[in-house]
Amino acid sequence: MTTKQIGFNLFEMNTVGHISHGLWVHPANTRHRFNDLDFWIEEAKLLEAGLFDAVFLADVIGTYDGYRAGPETALREAVQIPSNDPLLVIPAMAAVTTHLAFAATFSTTYEPPFAFARRASTLDHLTKGRFGWNVVTSYLPNAARNFGLDDEVGHDDRYEIADEYLDVLYKLWEGSWDDDAVVRNRENRVYTDPSKVRYINHEGEFFKVAGPHLTEPSLQRTPVIFQAGSSDRGREFAAKHAEGAFVGGRDLQVYRENVADIRRRAVAWGRGPEHIKTYASAVIILGRDRDDAERKAEEFRRLSSAEGYLAHAGGGGIDLAAYPREARVFDILQAENKAGRDNAQSGRRHYTPTTTVGEALDAVTAFDRSPFYAAGSATEVADAIEGWIAETDLDGFNLRQFLTPGTAEDFVEYLVPELQRRGLYRESYEESTFRERLFGQGNARLFAEHPGARFRGGANLQVDELQRSA
Repeated sequence: MTTKQIGFNLFEMNTVGHISHGLWVHPANTRHRFNDLDFWIEEAKLLEAGLFDAVFLADVIGTYDGYRAGPETALREAVQIPSNDPLLVIPAMAAVTTHLAFAATFSTTYEPPFAFARRASTLDHLTKGRFGWNVVTSYLPNAARNFGLDDEVGHDDRYEIADEYLDVLYKLWEGSWDDDAVVRNRENRVYTDPSKVRYINHEGEFFKVAGPHLTEPSLQRTPVIFQAGSSDRGREFAAKHAEGAFVGGRDLQVYRENVADIRRRAVAWGRGPEHIKTYASAVIILGRDRDDAERKAEEFRRLSSAEGYLAHAGGGGIDLAAYPREARVFDILQAENKAGRDNAQSGRRHYTPTTTVGEALDAVTAFDRSPFYAAGSATEVADAIEGWIAETDLDGFNLRQFLTPGTAEDFVEYLVPELQRRGLYRESYEESTFRERLFGQGNARLFAEHPGARFRGGANLQVDELQRSA
């Protein structure tokens, strides 16, 4: 069994219905309060009391309108709509906590990098170095239309944009200001030494950004970088940039292979394999005993919305419910593989060549699928988690919510003490930035081997085509 401590983040979204569709109707669920700042403040206090690593905030910038040819189901079922900006709740949560970290999703596909660079630096300042960024390349067709395009940007093209986007950000975060640029010299009336701040003058294929960065260096400078790409291109991007990677797989063996693959790729980029933490999503239902946990699971099944899950699954533009149950999903994906659409990549990740529509529909509406599902007492769930880590070499999990605050409350009340008893969960926080929590004291900044570090001190500010296209 494993002996390393396991990291846990609460998987969140600034919305009513994130991924447990239909459960907003549960009488113990407070998701309808997501517009209320107190909702986020209360959650932050609970997570810090439970010694969570972070709250991980997902986001989308479009609606799921691929199911039944419109957004009506998503609207009716609250499938990630209505939703708010994830970045804006972080300062309030940071103000009532000292150690809890915050990872928020932001897309590189549609909005330019300069403004986001300042927002991210601001959050790193306000949180005292507790901010992380989940890099995504938005996939919803509706998101593309919201930003003036007819359809999605092609899958690999999105990653090319993202690569240059990160180059711009690294130049701003790491290269534009020297560490000692801010002198605050009252006697000579000099706040910032102008000789230690520089333009970046980036001119690339997708972006032209002069700089300088508008924000003075924060504790981490570059926020902790997360990425969740499962395609070959996505894993290569994660191996180059990510410090936390979310991996996928059909079973424990495939997860183990994918974890090893990410680390091998990181080494090929000149990074240390230990410089990437790997995570998966976990479905954990806890009770006083197995019967109590199973009762909760059955209640969640009863209240879950099949229509909600189908609307979510159809967000990529494929309405599986419109096809006969015996049809093969791969055939549909090939037939509907329009320019810019990510169907083929998605199919390879989620379906086998023989998967039928009926099988896919049955799977998409079930939350109790292996390999990372456990319902039972603290002892039973801890046994399962310990086995998952040993079998996959993962570093931690994003905890899926069914009820707010119930899911986190059960985790803190039942599971945390049992994991602590086994030495698998921290007893207290250390004073640290987010990056130091993941990689140890003294590692508040990007590791020197990370590609973003090559811009430190104003070095390499010219566009590095070899690095980006390799």
